[in-house]
Amino acid sequence: MTEWPDAGVLLAGVAAGLAPVTLEEVAAHAPLMSRVDRKYLVPASVLPRLAGELGDRFAVLEIGGRRQFRYTSTYFDTPDLLTFRQHRQQRRRRFKIRTRTYLDGGGRWLEVKLKGASGSTDKQRIPYDGAAPHALTPEALDYLSTTLASGLRLPRPASLGPVLSTDYRRVTLVDRSGAARLTCDSGLVCHDGRRALPARRDRVLLESKSADGDAAADRALRRMGIRPVNVSKYCLGVAALLDVRANPWHRVLRHYFRSATTPK
Repeated sequence: MTEWPDAGVLLAGVAAGLAPVTLEEVAAHAPLMSRVDRKYLVPASVLPRLAGELGDRFAVLEIGGRRQFRYTSTYFDTPDLLTFRQHRQQRRRRFKIRTRTYLDGGGRWLEVKLKGASGSTDKQRIPYDGAAPHALTPEALDYLSTTLASGLRLPRPASLGPVLSTDYRRVTLVDRSGAARLTCDSGLVCHDGRRALPARRDRVLLESKSADGDAAADRALRRMGIRPVNVSKYCLGVAALLDVRANPWHRVLRHYFRSATTPK
């Protein structure tokens, strides 16, 4: 049987070869809460070449001696999957609601991601340590109402509940200039409360975050012939687990989830 590279192992190797940067040093630069995101789904074998293309321009986030961190997120939606449908239909104004727990770094946040008419992403968040990750407190609903009204001039949906959770590991590369970041996610598992679906272990979901969407990582990936995909973990998980229409992402679903244990 052919051995396929484990993305998490390769990412750990790439991270080990980079200079570290602390969370405090990252925070000293612009937080990139308002930004343009570009996502790429790549084979793990691409990572060493990408690291070579980026050279010593990037450092790796290190916290407490760790360079790879476990995350879990819970996404909230309406019974008819409003936020999923908005993304599928490419609505110019749309949003996403989730809690995110940093299993290694500590802390939990309630996050609201707003997509505006300009195509940029604006992430708003508040600490959520004292609340359950699968529930929206009255304070969370108030925050959501205010954020949607001020950011997109949209009302808060009347009914919201947990739809999907994702677990994964992340390595974060930081442009030394502070102008961009590249997150590298592996080991994705999606849960809908009934079953779990792992993504292929030899795939990495990259997300380049910058002010204009043309960071050094985006240019390096273009030179390698790799183009961005317009997708999210939430939408992929919903499409794969809930058997809903997902025409824009059929190709990505085939490449990311098919034969998750033995890629073909």
